[in-house]
Amino acid sequence: MTRKQRRLVLIASAGVALSLAAGLVLFALRDNIVFFYGPSELAQKAPHAGTRLRIGGLVKQGSLVHENGESVRFAITDTKQEVEVAYTGLLPDLFREGQGVVAEGSLGADNVFHADSILAKHDERYMPRDVADALKKQGVWQEGSQAASAGKSEPAGVVRQ
Repeated sequence: MTRKQRRLVLIASAGVALSLAAGLVLFALRDNIVFFYGPSELAQKAPHAGTRLRIGGLVKQGSLVHENGESVRFAITDTKQEVEVAYTGLLPDLFREGQGVVAEGSLGADNVFHADSILAKHDERYMPRDVADALKKQGVWQEGSQAASAGKSEPAGVVRQ
């Protein structure tokens, strides 16, 4: 085998090994990859029941219902569509109707989102970037006076990391 052929075999072997490693990493992470949807996007894309995802929007006014013990039901809305959410556990202290929220869990066969994690905003200016972008797409997001007065082009409430 010539020097050129050995080099070609080495490069090809390295490429196969790298591809195999990348494939194994993606296979191992498949359960940890979570997609983010707003209520309108969720209605359009209709993911399969049991698919793990995050939904975000505003807690619809008048939709919060406390059930047995720590179980609650509420609706997340972007004012065009809404998704009913069922959650069992302690809600964040700042969780309330009309406020931004992100729920992580899976969509059930009954089209109810079964959340296992609820994240609420932590002060009056905070809104997760994905939620703010989804609300801006729907025309719900309003520019805050703090961003305009500071001469920033980003909406108030969006925290950039």
